[in-house]
Amino acid sequence: MTKSATSLLLGAALATVFFLLYTSVCRDLGDGPPKSSPPRWAHAQEQGTATVTPATRVVDAEQGTGRPGRQEEEVVAPREEKQTKDEAASRSGHGGGSVEQQQNQRRIVMPTSQQKETPSSPPQRQQQDLGELLRRAATPDKTVLMTAINEAWAAPGSFLDLFLESFRHGEGTEHLVRHLLVVAMDGRAFERCNAVHQFCYWFRVDGMDFAAEQSYMKGDYLEMMWRRNRFQQTILELGFSFLFTDVDILWFRSPFPHLSPDAQVVMSSDFFVGDPTSPGNYPNGGLLYVRSSASTVRFYEHWQSSRARFPGKHEQFVFDRIVKEGVPPHVGATVRFLDTGHFGGFCQHGKELGRVVTMHANCCVGLQNKLFDLRNVLEDWKTYKERVAAGNMDYFSWRVPGRCIH
Repeated sequence: MTKSATSLLLGAALATVFFLLYTSVCRDLGDGPPKSSPPRWAHAQEQGTATVTPATRVVDAEQGTGRPGRQEEEVVAPREEKQTKDEAASRSGHGGGSVEQQQNQRRIVMPTSQQKETPSSPPQRQQQDLGELLRRAATPDKTVLMTAINEAWAAPGSFLDLFLESFRHGEGTEHLVRHLLVVAMDGRAFERCNAVHQFCYWFRVDGMDFAAEQSYMKGDYLEMMWRRNRFQQTILELGFSFLFTDVDILWFRSPFPHLSPDAQVVMSSDFFVGDPTSPGNYPNGGLLYVRSSASTVRFYEHWQSSRARFPGKHEQFVFDRIVKEGVPPHVGATVRFLDTGHFGGFCQHGKELGRVVTMHANCCVGLQNKLFDLRNVLEDWKTYKERVAAGNMDYFSWRVPGRCIH
């Protein structure tokens, strides 16, 4: 009996030891107790989108929100493809690989609002500094001739061709073209200028379309004239005097002998009253000489600031008003007007071809009307020169009336 009880107790003890040993081994070999739930921020990171760095995200400046864009595709493009492009560019012999690479890098980080399409940049030789162009075109006393064109006025057979042809047929005017800066108001006018002339400057104005024929006081005409006026001031600030001429003016003789040595601001007239100092003259900015000085720069500043007093008016109207008011003493510039007997136009012109310096297609509406009469004027001038060369001094003048000239 005692022996049986002892055996039972020994068996129970062995079973307990075995159970404890088994439990310990399972705990060591198993996964252990279940893990606690991950924190909410970690769960969100697993389920949401990864953080995007500025280099791989486009910022929509208009909406103020981030959005994926083409830049992301460029950033994650395979390195092998990029290297292939760089190697191909290097083999072209123009060194374009590094330039293209730099441009791509700029596009990657450039905000969407700055990635608007812009006209293609002009060729490198055409991207010249304005000051350098003026230096090359100027006379020894730092004076340049200057005109402005857009696509409509620069087209083959249009005003630019007639304008340049008049210099070739004028008396002592052919050399003046070497001092002419042509300011193009749009890309096609710039291309056309470079095809026929040496000194061309593209005056680019973002958001403005100056390519088409600009009707008087309509569309972008007003802004074009004021921008041109501010550009003239820039010429003066760079230390160059200028004689600005509209491209619908034909040149037959040099105007410089008719300018006083102390001239500061000299403008042509639609109608000349006989006194070059009179504010009663009818100004026309189509022919305008300005000598570079501190006083003439102040005059332009006064001219520009006066625009606010005459909203919706062009620069010629404001010029007339400030001259009639009297130029403020602190400005210090004097204004003179040109005699239409020498510097005439379709409004009023000299009839003696032996005295005529220029002819302007003013007081005339419509591109084709201007061209028609200017072509006749140029042919009349050629006939006059032929008669003089032949010794025929009989009276000869312009064919009138034309479509505009009278």
